[in-house]
Amino acid sequence: MNRRETLQRAGLFALASTPLLMAGAQDAGTGAAAKARSRKFTIDLTPGAIGIKASPPEVIELAARFGFESVQPNGAYLASLEAAERKEMFAGLSEKGLVWGAAGLPVDFRGDEARFREGLAVLPEQAAALQEVGASRISTWLKPFHDSLTYLANFEQHSSRLREITRILSDHGLRFGLEYVGTYNLWTSKRHAFVHTLAETRELIAEVDVPGLGVVLDSWHWHTAGETADDLLTLTNEDIVACDLNDAPEGVANEDLQDNRRELPAATGVIDAEAFLGTLLQLGYDGPVRAEPFNQPLNQLDNEAAAEATATALKKAIASVER
Repeated sequence: MNRRETLQRAGLFALASTPLLMAGAQDAGTGAAAKARSRKFTIDLTPGAIGIKASPPEVIELAARFGFESVQPNGAYLASLEAAERKEMFAGLSEKGLVWGAAGLPVDFRGDEARFREGLAVLPEQAAALQEVGASRISTWLKPFHDSLTYLANFEQHSSRLREITRILSDHGLRFGLEYVGTYNLWTSKRHAFVHTLAETRELIAEVDVPGLGVVLDSWHWHTAGETADDLLTLTNEDIVACDLNDAPEGVANEDLQDNRRELPAATGVIDAEAFLGTLLQLGYDGPVRAEPFNQPLNQLDNEAAAEATATALKKAIASVER
């Protein structure tokens, strides 16, 4: 079950790597020209997040055409290929100057035990396929509520299940990222709230205590959780597995923001993309930066138009920290 389906069931939807150079600060006292700073993070195409419905080879073509630098790998698709086909696909990716972003996790650890075990059974095969093509990151999200489990009971269940998942992924050289959901009307929607801030996510990671487990940052959830650049500065590059960049609609109070009514990066300026990205630059973050706007008008575009609009928005936002 994906995140959108889960939140729809909860009744929460109102509507259905070539680094660039950035000029550094001028050397104070000498007036010498500043040293250039390299941007290490990549402009990433994650198709499902922007409504693109296309095969993985088609997604790679779209990424190359519209100036993306990385692409989300599809673990299930890769596992379905023969070894020679995986090798050919990776060669095609490299020829286009692209690298892999972060794959999605095929395990639902949020519900009943049977469903968790079912997903866990397919994880080693997909992890092996991802490792074979050189992918190194996989990510998922944390549901910020539960109708029956208290915070502590849910915390214990999550830490136990995530420990099993992380060990499998770590055995295949994959870093695993957890995204917290800070949207107010989600974590307050059920009887028991759960992890919905960066600090709580780090507590969960510490409890799991398996190398390779880190965070997925989303500027939307960073904003809705009331966090600042100082919170991000508690992290290192090694702590961050992937990043989502989004904007919020104008004229809506933080507590009234709806998770599925977002905007593309730098569309309104409500979310401080410059502070968010500038801090990632400062940390030397070297993973994918992708858009996940859950935006109805964007989802209604055809694949090419959606890819172009997303690439344009991401590049606009990143330009604010590269000037």
